[in-house]
Amino acid sequence: MGQLGFFDADKRLQDLWARGDPLQAIDHLVPWESFRAEIEAVVLTPDELKKSSAGRKPFDAILMFRMLVLQALNNLSDEQVEYQVRDRLSFSRFLGLAIEDSIPDATTLWLFREKLARAEMIEKLFDRFDQHLAAKGYMARGGQIIDASIVLVPTQRNSRDENAELQAGRTPAGWKQKPAKVRQKDRDARWTKKHGRSFFGYKNHVNADAKHKLIRHYAVTDAAVHDSQELEGLLDRATPAMMCSPTALIGRPRSSPNSGPVVTTVGFIDAVGATIRCL
Repeated sequence: MGQLGFFDADKRLQDLWARGDPLQAIDHLVPWESFRAEIEAVVLTPDELKKSSAGRKPFDAILMFRMLVLQALNNLSDEQVEYQVRDRLSFSRFLGLAIEDSIPDATTLWLFREKLARAEMIEKLFDRFDQHLAAKGYMARGGQIIDASIVLVPTQRNSRDENAELQAGRTPAGWKQKPAKVRQKDRDARWTKKHGRSFFGYKNHVNADAKHKLIRHYAVTDAAVHDSQELEGLLDRATPAMMCSPTALIGRPRSSPNSGPVVTTVGFIDAVGATIRCL
């Protein structure tokens, strides 16, 4: 098998576009430069804002925002989106990267997102992003998909008493005199079980449009939170679509004001994940 050349890659991308690559459609619908000034004001240092020639140049702010969009649209972890950008021609084209260009790694993406999060900008940026798509007809009209996926983190080697303190929302007494140890401990992740296996980490809860596969709403919790507890906050009641619910609520109508979400349709579970689809 011969090596993939430039014209071979270009031909593949043209074939993707001819078959309706959704990323290319989004690329043309969103005025990306309108986000630049707001993002750069948060993520760049004063020297970087002045376009100083000193030091290593940061990755372009719009490239990084596009990478966050890819992550959100596909519900990927930082490591997974880095891998997919390296692996998939359509992802690298969406970012405007050629085959020889450097790709932001998972840590760079995390730091970028953390700066936006501290400035409370992530939801504002994605609300504007969603508004641009909605204005061009990418409305959530095909129903809603509620999905919960587990994000694993390194297992913590804590004693039973330490875990009890953490679950109560307190820092174990012995840790307070060891700040270095506290920095290395993930105090918010929790254990959960799925298909008889134990997992430690967090849970991403998302609401995606069934037609366009765009994520409209999301929430992040520890892994122990049941999918149903985030359902009310994820459902978009302005969307002309039926509601659906996690496994424990399927087919159970509301019997009292406090008995949980109304179930107006029957759902079914993905064979692998915990995806709930409206019928």
